[in-house]
Amino acid sequence: MADEATRRVVSEIPVLKTNAGPRDRELWVQRLKEEYQSLIRYVENNKNADNDWFRLESNKEGTRWFGKCWYIHDLLKYEFDIEFDIPITYPTTAPEIAVPELDGKTAKMYRGGKICLTDHFKPLWARNVPKFGLAHLMALGLGPWLAVEIPDLIQKGVIQHKEKCKQ
Repeated sequence: MADEATRRVVSEIPVLKTNAGPRDRELWVQRLKEEYQSLIRYVENNKNADNDWFRLESNKEGTRWFGKCWYIHDLLKYEFDIEFDIPITYPTTAPEIAVPELDGKTAKMYRGGKICLTDHFKPLWARNVPKFGLAHLMALGLGPWLAVEIPDLIQKGVIQHKEKCKQ
């Protein structure tokens, strides 16, 4: 179960109404508009709460997404590239977020750097189709994954801050 702070954050993300994927031509354009509106609201809310932690953009068709996410640990910023494709069966199927730089560095990751969201996130997504979108994926998928995995990887010495690597 999500904690109260997470529930509050998620309750402020607009839910989506259009049940459409990339194959649905005109409806997909409407779904993409809703996705962008939801993402923009989520990012604005994060900035207002001094919790800005990712940037995301897509190709023209809205089927390939990429950007950066970051995690602050002991006042040091750890930044990672992220990417994902919209599945052809979206929104029934949630996208699989990849953090290629961390590929093979944690057991909670599949080949290609795709983070493991199977146990906790995917059942939640399935119960909320088509209301959940990419902002929900970030808030309830990538965000919690980073919060658990990055401190653990730092503590084990698997990843190091870029400044420490230069010394």
